Amino acid sequence: MANRSPTMRRRFLLTAGTAAVAGVAGCTGGRSEAGGQSPTIAILAAGSLQNAMANGLAPAVDVPVEIEAHGSATVARMIAEGQRDPDIVSVADVALFEEPLSPPWHSVFTSNSVVIAYNPETEGGARLAEAGSERWYEPLLDGRVTIGRTDPDQDPLGYRTLFMFELASRYYDDAPNLREQIPRQDQIYPETSLISQFETGSVDAAIAYRNMAVERDYEYIALPDQINLSNPRYAAEWYATTSYTLPSGREIRGGLISYGSTIRHMSDAAVAVFDAHTTGSYLAEHGFLLRDQFPAYTGAVPQRVRQTAGRSNETQSRLGGPTEPLSSTVSDVTVLI
Repeated sequence: MANRSPTMRRRFLLTAGTAAVAGVAGCTGGRSEAGGQSPTIAILAAGSLQNAMANGLAPAVDVPVEIEAHGSATVARMIAEGQRDPDIVSVADVALFEEPLSPPWHSVFTSNSVVIAYNPETEGGARLAEAGSERWYEPLLDGRVTIGRTDPDQDPLGYRTLFMFELASRYYDDAPNLREQIPRQDQIYPETSLISQFETGSVDAAIAYRNMAVERDYEYIALPDQINLSNPRYAAEWYATTSYTLPSGREIRGGLISYGSTIRHMSDAAVAVFDAHTTGSYLAEHGFLLRDQFPAYTGAVPQRVRQTAGRSNETQSRLGGPTEPLSSTVSDVTVLI
């Protein structure tokens, strides 16, 4: 990526996000006590989707949406424990739809890759840039670069970071056990604020998703496909050789980064928002990875969802997005952090 200051675009994104923040207690959806449906659709989503949904999805739909973002494991736990009851839930690892959420159906709608985002204006960031995609681990090992990462117990990016370190140890000929030697407890930050640690000078670099760096115009090191968890070619026989055990005792195995979404409370408004969410061109614009087969559906997909998806296939390319704007009206949006 070109060496340019990220300040201007980053300020725009932060301003846009801040303007959308409002004090709403919980993500409960728009259903009334009588079972009716208010215009607002509540979405509980992975932290890495927050910016894209607030600045890309929300302006593309006529229906007001309320977006709350956390690490995906936290999202799943909040729903499983009854703390939240959203209309739509989207997570960064479809394994969480197997357990604990277990919805009857879901859509796989986008992918991502693990990268190392860095601040070129710091000494540590400059050292990392010089090391590049083949030697990036050396300044991390000798303590010359401060890094941030997320909690593997709270979100998939956290355990995918550990998978990446383990795979890198095998991929690079002279690398030691990076999974054991690099991670420290003081490196952990919430996913929704990981990249913003550059703003405070807390870290020189962060193990992040590609979209988190792209949408903020941060410099990043693109890692080889063998370790970035983005290439289907390596999913079954290479990525899957890594694993992490969550506090619940469930073992998560490494695999291709796959984002999933489902509708928990069906309505015409929810279907419309879901369709825009899982097929919109905003995903590519915010740095997510799209494939021809997206969105792909699993389980007992409701007929009204299939019908809407079929109409979308007729009018838009899964890679190029809508042939015409979904709406010229910017919807109301609430972002809860």
